Amino acid sequence: MASEPTKVIAGIDTHADTHHVAVINEHGKPIADKEFLAVGSGYRKIIDFITSYGTVVAIGVEGTGSYGAELARTLRGEGLTVLEVNRPNRAARRLKGKSDPLDAYQAAKSVLEGRTKAIPKAKDGPVECLRIVRSGRASAIKARTAAINQIKALLVSAPDKIRAKYRALATSALITALQRTRPSGHMADPEYVTLMTLKALAARCQALGAEIEAADAVLKEILDSYAPMLCDLPGVGTEVASQLLITFGDNPDRLGNEAQFASLVGVAPVPASSGKTTRHRLSRGGDRSANNALHQVVLVRMGSCQRTKDYVAKRTSEGKSKREIMRCLKRYAAREIYRQITNPRPAPDNSDLRRMRTELGITITTVAGELGQWVSILSRLERGHIRNDDLAATYRQWLTDQCQVQRFTRPLTSAAKTCALPEAVSQPV
Repeated sequence: MASEPTKVIAGIDTHADTHHVAVINEHGKPIADKEFLAVGSGYRKIIDFITSYGTVVAIGVEGTGSYGAELARTLRGEGLTVLEVNRPNRAARRLKGKSDPLDAYQAAKSVLEGRTKAIPKAKDGPVECLRIVRSGRASAIKARTAAINQIKALLVSAPDKIRAKYRALATSALITALQRTRPSGHMADPEYVTLMTLKALAARCQALGAEIEAADAVLKEILDSYAPMLCDLPGVGTEVASQLLITFGDNPDRLGNEAQFASLVGVAPVPASSGKTTRHRLSRGGDRSANNALHQVVLVRMGSCQRTKDYVAKRTSEGKSKREIMRCLKRYAAREIYRQITNPRPAPDNSDLRRMRTELGITITTVAGELGQWVSILSRLERGHIRNDDLAATYRQWLTDQCQVQRFTRPLTSAAKTCALPEAVSQPV
C-alpha cells in the first residue's frame, strides 16, 4: 500500500537581492533551507525546491508588499497558497537571535501554528494602478507644498519693493503673478535674484499642479470603470474611494466579512469597560490612511446629510459624546462601503428617461430647470453613469405628468401614444 505524500509548509524571508526559503513538515520538523536569487530564474528554482519535498499546504512570505511582491505573484500563479507573514516580534528576536534561515523557519512555523492567516494583496489589477497613481500624486502634492512654503519664506525677507507688491496676494494669485514676472538685472542684485528664484518656484508650482490634475483625471477614469457606484455614496469622492480600494486590495477574498474590513480600516469598536462603566473606544490600529478617509466621509455627512444629522441629534440627546458618535458613524460608513465594494450595485437602466423626453419633444435643459438639477447630472443619470433612485423616480414621474398634460391639451400624437402605452399595458385585464 502506497504511503500518502508528505505535507510540507514553506517560509520565505525576502530581501532585495536574495530570498531564503525554509521547508518544514506538517509536524513542524525542519526539512531543508536554501538561499535563492531574487530574479525570475530564482523564483522558478524556489518553486521546484519547495514542491520537491511533498505536497505544499501553504507558503508564508515576508514582505509581500515590497521585496516579496513579485515572488508572491509567481507562487499564486502556480496555484500555491500564499500567506502574508508579519515581521517577527523584536523581543523574541533578541532572545533567540536573528538570521535569514531562522526568519524563514519562523515564517513557516507561524503558518503551521495558525498565527498567519492574512492573504496578501494580488497587486495585479485596477487597484494596483490606483496605488501607483496615488503614490506619484502624493509626492507631487508634497513637492508643491514645499515650493509654496519656500515662496512665502523668501517673501518674508525679500526687499520691501517685492514684499509690498506680492505679500497681500492669495496663494493661487501669488503663484500666477510671480510666474508672469520678467526679472531683469545682474546676478549681484538681491532684488533680481529674489525675483528670478520666485519665478522659478512659481513655475514649479504650476507644473506640479498640472501633474496633480492629470493624476486626478486618471484616478477618476479608473474608478469610473472599476467601481462607478462607489463615488455616489454620500461623502465618498475620488480621493476617499481610491484610498479605501487600495486598502481593500484587488482580490476580494482577502476579507471574509465586513467586520474584518472594519478592523482593517481601524473602526472596529474596542471594549474599554471597567467596573460599572460599559463603553467602547476608537481603535488605534488598522490602516490609518483608510481611517482618515472614513473620517472625511463622516465629517461631510455630518454637515450635509440630513439622515446623519438626525442620528447625531438622537445620540447627543442620549448623552453620547461627539467622539463616540463619530466612532459609530465610522462603523456604519465602513459597513456601507464594504457592501458596495464586494457587492457593487449596478446603476439601474434609466434609458427610458431619455426616450420619453425625446418623444415628448422636451430638451434636457428644460427638465433641469424644472427639477432644479444640473444638466450634466441628468445626462449621466439617463446614460446609467450614476445611481440616484430618488432623482430617477422624480424625473420619471415628471415626464409621466407631462405626458398626461399633452394628452389632454392636444390631439393624441405619436409621442402621447407612446407615453400612454405603459399605462395601458399596466391596466388589469
